[in-house]
Amino acid sequence: MRLNTSRLEMLSLLDSLGTVRAVAAALHLSPSAVSAQLAVLETETHAELLRRDGRRVRLTEAGRTLARHARVILDQVRVAEEELRGLSGQPAGPVRLAAFSSAVRTLVIPLATRLRATHPGIELAVSELDPQASHPALRRGECDIIVTADFIDGSVPLDPDAFTIPLLADAIVLVTPQAQAGPRTPADLADYATAAWAVDLPGTYLSNLVTGSCRRAGFEPIVAGRFGSYELLLAHVEAGLSVSLLPELAVDGRYHVATRPLREPLTRQVYAAVRSRSALTEASRIVLDELRALAAARPDQSAHGAT
Repeated sequence: MRLNTSRLEMLSLLDSLGTVRAVAAALHLSPSAVSAQLAVLETETHAELLRRDGRRVRLTEAGRTLARHARVILDQVRVAEEELRGLSGQPAGPVRLAAFSSAVRTLVIPLATRLRATHPGIELAVSELDPQASHPALRRGECDIIVTADFIDGSVPLDPDAFTIPLLADAIVLVTPQAQAGPRTPADLADYATAAWAVDLPGTYLSNLVTGSCRRAGFEPIVAGRFGSYELLLAHVEAGLSVSLLPELAVDGRYHVATRPLREPLTRQVYAAVRSRSALTEASRIVLDELRALAAARPDQSAHGAT
């Protein structure tokens, strides 16, 4: 049996994306061309990999098993290609890294600046990606490394097939206007029962965090603004119009706001993840090492405690 890597990629994408049409769009092919290649793969493997379910297809147990192996095989092929490209003696090649917005600002952009000076052959491509979307993107092979967060409420489940690298603990803090800055003693949220609150959009992690934390403190928050970006939320607080809860990484120093730890501390864990340690290229290993070094050099984000 000889397995074709292009057809294995199609099967792996079908496992992640769910439809032949989505696979075709990702590979810039027609759906009929993808279907034909998957039929050839079934012939090559002498196994039923797909089963029709109405107008859709779904992977059989054999199909899911081969898709899991396909991701490993494709990663190893990429490692081999990158090692051959880097035989000049200097680590080189592309590394695709995705991270959530505050991690891009505080970790990834400094990382890119450092790599440009120390390893100019590494081509770091950075994209912003919400934690809820990062693990699926990693699984589909759209990025090589993700920087994401393990949220307190468990709303972002870990991918059991991914290898994770802890980076730092990021404390949740009370954010107030600078004019209301008090001592850096832990804040009791009950003291802010009559305050106006700025929160994220409905249904998001941070919106639920504010609502749930205030309710545990015995009150329903008075929502004065809902914002889909940290920048607008911080500007609202800076103007004296509200208070809020944010992870410390999200508190941009350009805004004149004050922060206080919480009396009942909350912490999210920030980590990097890759599909497999064995699939890392030399360039990816360097990116991870530099990322860990930058995270370790930051002030202790967990100094205010964790649950």
